[in-house]
Amino acid sequence: MEAQPRLIPVRQPEHATGIALVLHGGASRGQRMMVSPTQLSVVRMAPTAKRVAREGRGKLAVYRLLNSYRGWDTQHTPVRDVEWALDELRGRHGVLPVGLVGHSLGGRAALLAGDRPGVESVVALNPWVYPDDTVDLSGRRVLFVHGLADRVALPQRAEAVARRVAQTTDVGFISIPGGKHAMLRHGRSFDGYGAEFTAVSLLGHIPRGSVSSAVMRVLDGDAWVTA
Repeated sequence: MEAQPRLIPVRQPEHATGIALVLHGGASRGQRMMVSPTQLSVVRMAPTAKRVAREGRGKLAVYRLLNSYRGWDTQHTPVRDVEWALDELRGRHGVLPVGLVGHSLGGRAALLAGDRPGVESVVALNPWVYPDDTVDLSGRRVLFVHGLADRVALPQRAEAVARRVAQTTDVGFISIPGGKHAMLRHGRSFDGYGAEFTAVSLLGHIPRGSVSSAVMRVLDGDAWVTA
């Protein structure tokens, strides 16, 4: 029996004006191993999703996606799970702007699925990418947040992808000194930057005093920021 992706609702306002979809990472642990809700890479995204919901001010529907399988299977990648989720959410909420927020392999999935219809913004947190990953995200708002102490997903690879994406759309890249792959240290910064950027992208104007200086610098056009 084939494993199926699942959506976990975090916030479901009655009159949502946008949707945020939060994507987990997690390397493969064997042949086509199913995702468990209790695996650490999945649990880590719970506070990220809650922060997105808080920044959404009751206007964003927020969901976490549980992939069908761990890792990145060439026969069924997390991008297909994102595509399924986008169709499912369109059926639940109608046509609303969508923001993708992903960590590690979820960050890669967010980037590679970011050109799908309805996606307005993409946030990649410590994305595990190949330097030659290519996608045209024209018209989207894109933010990378990467810890400089990440030894699992190298920031240099993310920078190479960010520069390529920046050829067709505006891209911000926030570097976090001392930040490691699991986003445990400086966790509030990772979650906050991703949530603030998503909320601004989907809701438009929000009070400047409620946005961190790093994200505000990106929004004001400073593409490369060190937090």
